[in-house]
Amino acid sequence: MPQEILEISQRFMRNPIRILVKRDELTLDGIKQFYVAVEKEDWKLETLCDLYETLTITQAIIYCNTRRKVDWLTEKMAGRDFTVSSMHGDMTAQEREMIMKEFRSGSSRVLITTDLLARGIDVQQVSLVINYDLPANRENYIHRIGRSGRFGRKGVAINFVTEEDVRALRELEAFYNTTIGMLYFVLRRPEAAGRSPLALSLSQRRCP
Repeated sequence: MPQEILEISQRFMRNPIRILVKRDELTLDGIKQFYVAVEKEDWKLETLCDLYETLTITQAIIYCNTRRKVDWLTEKMAGRDFTVSSMHGDMTAQEREMIMKEFRSGSSRVLITTDLLARGIDVQQVSLVINYDLPANRENYIHRIGRSGRFGRKGVAINFVTEEDVRALRELEAFYNTTIGMLYFVLRRPEAAGRSPLALSLSQRRCP
């Protein structure tokens, strides 16, 4: 739990009972973590489409940081004939319930959402989580990627990283004492094929 929330609880509650899980006990075991260096925000959509066509996905959750981006990404993916659904806090409870019912049943395989879905919802078939945006709150990272690999299954988390995200990626690695490796794959876009300067700089920092 973020420190600022603990401070607020002490200020406004009388002798609150705190039941906390140590960060070390929130395990990332069974989840393979990768990042894709997209260098520019504008390249994320093309990268996602390439990943979508390259990977075999049982079910996946794609996280964005804002409701507006969830709607934008859903529209762009649908415009390219990709079947996706979306959910965020501006929808009614009935709409969200219907979307989750479809996702749990498997009739919807890819769900685009905000951190609304980061905690407390388990879908057994989810094998892949994509952070289209790195979480603004680093405590949410483990709850996001924990949607994959549930019930003892293996999961994969892929993080899209722009030049502005390099510091945040390093902070996540330090905070969770983990390593997030680079995911290499060939993009169809000629201007983004190969290893960009950003990808090279990120991979070099792992060398001894």
